[in-house]
Amino acid sequence: MIRQIFNFSFSLFFSFFLSSCEKNISIKLDPTSTDLVVDASIENGKYPVVTLTRSLDYFSVLDLQALSNSFVHNALVLVSNGSITAQLQEYATKDDSTGLLMYSYSLNDSYSGPKFKGAFSTTYSLEIRENNQTYMATTTIPALAKVIDSLWWVPAPALADSGLVNLKAKVTDPPGLGNYTRYYTRVNGGPFYPGLNSVFDDQITDGTTYTVTVDKGVNRNLPIDVNNYSFFNKGDSVTVKLADIDKATYDFWRTMEYNYQSIGNPFSTPTVVISNVSNGALGYFGGYAAQYVSLQIPK
Repeated sequence: MIRQIFNFSFSLFFSFFLSSCEKNISIKLDPTSTDLVVDASIENGKYPVVTLTRSLDYFSVLDLQALSNSFVHNALVLVSNGSITAQLQEYATKDDSTGLLMYSYSLNDSYSGPKFKGAFSTTYSLEIRENNQTYMATTTIPALAKVIDSLWWVPAPALADSGLVNLKAKVTDPPGLGNYTRYYTRVNGGPFYPGLNSVFDDQITDGTTYTVTVDKGVNRNLPIDVNNYSFFNKGDSVTVKLADIDKATYDFWRTMEYNYQSIGNPFSTPTVVISNVSNGALGYFGGYAAQYVSLQIPK
């Protein structure tokens, strides 16, 4: 009887304690400041390309109009190779799938001012002046060190009758740590897309020749079929782009891809995307020493 009275009294006290601790909390979230986002690159044999946008508020509606409004126009964008400084010009191109005008800063063969294309083993500096702010970054196009020796295909495991295949590559990594790479694939003349995990270091492969499976690159703006995204189809014409990159470019894409893959996972560890652009800008300036290897997969 005493135990029953104690249990009842404890339950009554606990219920009262919980109800007395209730408090309505109202949190006012301020709009997120819009930061400059830099997507800048230079590749051997090509002009530098810089895309400037403003970050969007977390609660903003993401549609074509919002994306169009995010582009930064009329900025002063300078790229130097140490001896020539080129002022990039703003160009617009239309995305065929959406009709959206995409803006970037670059050069072309008809531009009469100082200009240059990317070259191996060269360091470049980027300066952006926009809205009374100056942003700086540097990058290097490394020497072409890690290369694809050969490319071939094999039937996909357990899926040989479906027409799906795996792409294989033999790659040589020269001796000496610090060879970082990023890869892309293009299918049937379409765009180049990076792999879901597209950047690698050489801590395990240093100084070796090894065989690796090349997953098909993914368009991150579309849903990804986790079961079949990595395979190619018989009859595909495939080009693999393998690019040597510097440590800063590797760190940016390594942290960016980790964040992309952990979106919505409450158990993932928060990771800061590492930028190499000064003054609080988001994004990166990266150099690419690129090699292209193509393969026609028979039907």
